[in-house]
Amino acid sequence: MMRNRRPLNPEHTQSHLPMGGLIRNRMRRLFVILGCLLITQILIIWAAEPLTLFEAAWMTMTTLVTVGYGDFAPETTVGRLSTILLMFISAITLLTLIVSDYIEYRFYRRERILTGRWIYNMKDHIVIINTPRSGGEQYFMRFASQIRSVPEYHTVPIMLLTRQFPGGLPAELSDCGMVHFHGAGNDPEALKAVHAGSAKHIIVLAADESDPFSDSLTFDIAHRLVESNLGGRTTVECVSDHNRDRFKTLGVRTTIRPVRTYPEIMVRAVVAPGSEKVLEDMFNYERDHPHRYDLELDDLVWADIVSALVRHGIGTALAYIDHDNEVICHPPTNEEVEGKGLIVLVRSTDTPSVSVVEEALDRYREFLKQWRDLHNDNEQTAETMTPKE
Repeated sequence: MMRNRRPLNPEHTQSHLPMGGLIRNRMRRLFVILGCLLITQILIIWAAEPLTLFEAAWMTMTTLVTVGYGDFAPETTVGRLSTILLMFISAITLLTLIVSDYIEYRFYRRERILTGRWIYNMKDHIVIINTPRSGGEQYFMRFASQIRSVPEYHTVPIMLLTRQFPGGLPAELSDCGMVHFHGAGNDPEALKAVHAGSAKHIIVLAADESDPFSDSLTFDIAHRLVESNLGGRTTVECVSDHNRDRFKTLGVRTTIRPVRTYPEIMVRAVVAPGSEKVLEDMFNYERDHPHRYDLELDDLVWADIVSALVRHGIGTALAYIDHDNEVICHPPTNEEVEGKGLIVLVRSTDTPSVSVVEEALDRYREFLKQWRDLHNDNEQTAETMTPKE
């Protein structure tokens, strides 16, 4: 008995199909049937009643939406019977079903969006695969804030591919304009669902920023992306420095260390490839590092200080400390600097002492003095050689 029982609804016999597609198909069929009923009713009223075609159509539509203005009404038996059968029984019932299906579809769509199962139609967006194990919300919020501050990325959509938020994104991330899809980066169907092939940038975060074994998962995801010719758009996090060469050989555009407290490094790697290398070096003493020198600055402009340090092979001046202990980054090049310290990017293996920096500045002062004296002498010579009228 139970085997032959009819399904409650037609879609139960097609459970292998997506529910959204079933609802849309059902609404299309209902619209077609409703249109046929309306056309039939209009033609019957036009033929049976003393009305024009437009008046017949007007009366049919006002009857359908149950407005009933009363300006036109069927007077013949045929017209009244067709109104009862086609409009009151059939057409209004179909319209109710269509409205019901539309509301059901909206609820279905909202539920799919909240649970990360809605497939968006995106292009030139940013796809972020995986979520930090701790502090993921703060990381994504800061990332979105930093990427939005770049003019050409002000409105770029951001899609998260993660299993971290099965019940929906936190309101803070939704307010940042982020959406998500519930899935994993090593799933080809999930990569297709987030339109990785149409993305402007793809970011693969380390599953565990403190576990070198997470590089294997990152490598698997990166390999799938490279197979789809997306390596040139991909930035990955690599926990172990020994694996960097593997990602480079694979064809990934950029590889950086996981730095959860500074998503700005990831932003720089995305919008300005190569700059992340400079930022990473500032976090360690392996190659270069920022070094502070306490010395008096009073008679040189910033351009002279930068030139003096570069000329003597000391390093690159990054900022200076004024007398109020404020660090001034990227000051005007032609304004005289007054301060009590310098921050210089120097080589970690051969960090110059403060006396070497002072000597370099003194030599540059002497060079500038000689250059000015020579320039003044040339001007005086030119004046004496100019014939007077």
